[in-house]
Amino acid sequence: MNRHITIHGHFYQPPRENPWLEEVELQDSAHPYHDWNSRITAECYEPNTASRILDNERRIIDIVNNYSKISFNFGPTLLSWMQRHDPETYGAILEADRESRDRFSGHGSAIAQSYNHIIMPLANSRDKRTQVIWGIRDFEHRFGRKPEGMWLSETAVDLETLDLLAEYGVLFTILAPHQAGKIRKIGDKEWIDVAGGKVDPKMPYRCTLPSGRTIALFFYDGPISQDIAFQGLLSSGEHLANRLVSAFVDNGNGDQLVHIATDGETYGHHHRYGDMALAFCLYHLEAADLAHITVYGEHLEEHPPEYEATIIEDSSWSCAHGVERWRNDCGCCTGGHPGWRQHWRAPLRGALDWLRDNLAQVYEENMAGLADDPWRARDDYIDVILNRSDKAIDSFLATHAGRTLSDGDARRALELLEMQRHAMLMYTSCGWFFDELSGIETVQIIQYAARAMQLAQAVSGIDLEEAFIGLLERAPGNVPAYKNGAEIYRLFVKPTILDLRRVAVHYAVSSLFKEHEEDDHLYTYTLEGKTYDRQEVGRQKLAVGRVSVRSDITREEETISFAALHLGDHNIVGGAKAYTDEASHEAMRAEISDAFGRSAISETIRLIDKHFTDHSYSLWHLFRDEQRAILDLLLDESLREVETSITQIYERQYPVMKAIEGMRMTLPRYFSMVLEFVLNKDIRTALEREEIDVDELNELVVKARRWPVQIDKPTLNFIASRRLNDLTRMWSEYKNDTEPLETLTGALKAFSGLSLEPDIWKAQIVYFRIGKQLIAERRAEAESGDDSARRWVRLFEEVGDFLRVRVD
Repeated sequence: MNRHITIHGHFYQPPRENPWLEEVELQDSAHPYHDWNSRITAECYEPNTASRILDNERRIIDIVNNYSKISFNFGPTLLSWMQRHDPETYGAILEADRESRDRFSGHGSAIAQSYNHIIMPLANSRDKRTQVIWGIRDFEHRFGRKPEGMWLSETAVDLETLDLLAEYGVLFTILAPHQAGKIRKIGDKEWIDVAGGKVDPKMPYRCTLPSGRTIALFFYDGPISQDIAFQGLLSSGEHLANRLVSAFVDNGNGDQLVHIATDGETYGHHHRYGDMALAFCLYHLEAADLAHITVYGEHLEEHPPEYEATIIEDSSWSCAHGVERWRNDCGCCTGGHPGWRQHWRAPLRGALDWLRDNLAQVYEENMAGLADDPWRARDDYIDVILNRSDKAIDSFLATHAGRTLSDGDARRALELLEMQRHAMLMYTSCGWFFDELSGIETVQIIQYAARAMQLAQAVSGIDLEEAFIGLLERAPGNVPAYKNGAEIYRLFVKPTILDLRRVAVHYAVSSLFKEHEEDDHLYTYTLEGKTYDRQEVGRQKLAVGRVSVRSDITREEETISFAALHLGDHNIVGGAKAYTDEASHEAMRAEISDAFGRSAISETIRLIDKHFTDHSYSLWHLFRDEQRAILDLLLDESLREVETSITQIYERQYPVMKAIEGMRMTLPRYFSMVLEFVLNKDIRTALEREEIDVDELNELVVKARRWPVQIDKPTLNFIASRRLNDLTRMWSEYKNDTEPLETLTGALKAFSGLSLEPDIWKAQIVYFRIGKQLIAERRAEAESGDDSARRWVRLFEEVGDFLRVRVD
């Protein structure tokens, strides 16, 4: 008997992108539900920590070069975000698949996923087909090959979905053991009931589908997967390896496959150091020759199914009631709030189904003259999503229309296709998974619905919003402040809806605080400044002009007149409206500018109200990232005043504090507070310098040890982590130089002296890689008498002590 092991990680934590910007924005941290809902999906919204969403993914693909040994799938929307924001990690994922093909007889470790993680059994046939097509095309675009397998969201399955997978050439999918219904040896007549998780997971099964096609099914080992996810099995890599090996049964029935499937965030996010446990597990399995590590594609080729199986339709891996978690109050929840109910799930599903069907009618009626086959055009629209260049878009539209479309028709076609894209995004599964209707995941899918309705109205003039809000009113929330879906829509969705005027206002207001290029790019909008006048009187600023705003997604375009007035602090008054003609615009500009130039501020505000009736805006209408940046800018002067005042108190009273210390008396609390503020400020300033000064840090270590003050560890640990990553990255660029290594060593000593605990895992990986490349050579040079090499080796070993890594 040959033993084979496969470990599959399902990476799906979609970035919560603003549907109008196609980008992650900061979330409203004041939301009471958001305070406790701090999963990895929420962490990416904290200021300056957007990269945290990828920490777990980096760990699984980076740790000690074991990333090409596991089977994995990534959600396409996550990969798209990663490609833009973390190309290094994105490239490592693609490289992992390429390496795995060499390792596993031409079979890659990556498998595809249904496009945006909808629950396939609850989707209509048309959406199922598009999800499969988009998932396959996205995979081919990124990995350069056809996918052999496809992960189904939450492993939710029905026969129609499996038939579609087989139709498009997918060879296998992965299911939970309790999703198997009956099995029999191929050729036998009698079926054996294996419902309730009694299926033997150590072999693949063939499933014959209604069309006559077949697909292979792998039912993962449920008990081991559960213990990895929830029972602490990742506390030891050796323990994990032994548990996997213990699942083999010596029964003379030929080769066996032990395979598990868990969420990818299990390794490192849910279980700290789980990534390292997995890495050691893989190492131990190979070093001790306990089993052959493989992936599903290789195993399927070498071991075709000898048994066939039926499935339990409308079942999933994360709901004991089938797929009810995504349409009913079935009792499945996170358990974080006893007493909360999910009565909102069914009305929400009903509202979205109603909207989907109405949008389909709008699509068919308006797309009929713009594409020979509207639904085939939607299936192929993934090619545009993956390449939004004008050339690619024009080619796509001409192919499906059979002619070159006018600018107006091209815009309408793109708006209709975007409407359909959002009509599928609004079914992303996490919108129903958690406990509360006002949670960030559910608000996100309702935002997708809002964008779809906005596009429908732009194309057809049909307003679906009020009826949709009426349906949401039937969905009750658990948080008293947000009693139902209608209230949540008005509070959290309606304010986020963008149009071109609001983009222009963002441009106008932000221009008061920073320079814009004549041709600027803002998220998915291109802005071309036509005219722009800016004046300043004391702390007050005025900008008046006009700008052309164009959506890069739909090609919607408009020239907009604007005025923005900053009164000081956070007080901003602004207006925007469609540009009509030069004479009207110039009259408006002259009138407002003249009043401002005379310091007639009340009159200036009145004129802005006059010229921009019903179109006035303030700081709160800016995009959230820019709101935060401008508020930081506005507060910076106030913070500097506070810092200056406290620092002056510190400098004046420092002799008194030293005298109190010399008499061994307890320092009064108000002196301790001043010391604490100044010391933390100085440490933060030292850590944030462009070039870190180790001597300055060492002086601060002495001060911190001298005085009984509390170090702001959460803030300083985060900054120290970032600087540690910067220093190791710099060292990796000049590996043989001792100077960056010396700076790194000094910084680590200072961190230790300040009792800081930076996140060291990235530094550990860089250290290990450099060590594997250079340590043997540098030690040989040191032994031959090279003083520089001796110093390098000494510093290298000191860094290893701090990072708790040894490279032999």
